[in-house]
Amino acid sequence: MLKCSNYRGMTRINGKAASSESNTEQLPNCITVVGRGVPSNFEFSVAGDIEMMSENENPVKEATVVTENAVEGSIDVGVQRFRFSGELANIHVADWNGVEGGESPSTPTIHIEYGVPER
Repeated sequence: MLKCSNYRGMTRINGKAASSESNTEQLPNCITVVGRGVPSNFEFSVAGDIEMMSENENPVKEATVVTENAVEGSIDVGVQRFRFSGELANIHVADWNGVEGGESPSTPTIHIEYGVPER
């Protein structure tokens, strides 16, 4: 399983993956979404770029839509991780019944880490 601190190659040029060159912007921050065994939805946006960390590089398989600065997806069990630059701008979670986070014990847990080093 990928962890934020040991994922490599997360750099971008104008929103596209790129090699580590002097003109690239690193994605030093991490968001981890943890499912609680109940189908739930999540969405968040950042004031920078965002990219899903996936061993199979297939966000569609994991029911997640990733744009340059926003993510919308669903999770039941397991973990989904994303690297991003800038600050977290917005976050919204809801359980399968539409009950929002804070009011439902079934919504996914969200962990946000700033300045996670790459190893």
